[in-house]
Amino acid sequence: MSVKIRLSRGGTKKRPYYYIVVANATSPRDGRYIEQIGSFNPMLPKDGGERVKLDVDRAKHWLSVGAQPTDRVARFLDKEGLMKRTARNNPQKALPGKKRTEREAAEAEKAAKAAAAEKAA
Repeated sequence: MSVKIRLSRGGTKKRPYYYIVVANATSPRDGRYIEQIGSFNPMLPKDGGERVKLDVDRAKHWLSVGAQPTDRVARFLDKEGLMKRTARNNPQKALPGKKRTEREAAEAEKAAKAAAAEKAA
């Protein structure tokens, strides 16, 4: 049984509030969980102290028994100094897709042929 430390959504429509919970990986996002170890309120300012509340002792315990945090929770744990999260970097994400590069190459070739024909004439 795989255990995850993840966010469970609460709050109303357009006013999110998340609970940091320890849950079985197969349980639904807002469904059954083992233990609630904190909360996260994204509506508060980023520098506010009440934005993320975390029971550090319980988080340490669950990490020691093998619970895997999700990426967002890993950010919170990294900020508390409980684990090291390496920043992700995907330089390929910003590049255009295969079809677009093919289309641009075809257009450039067509423009080069038109320019060559114009010079020849």
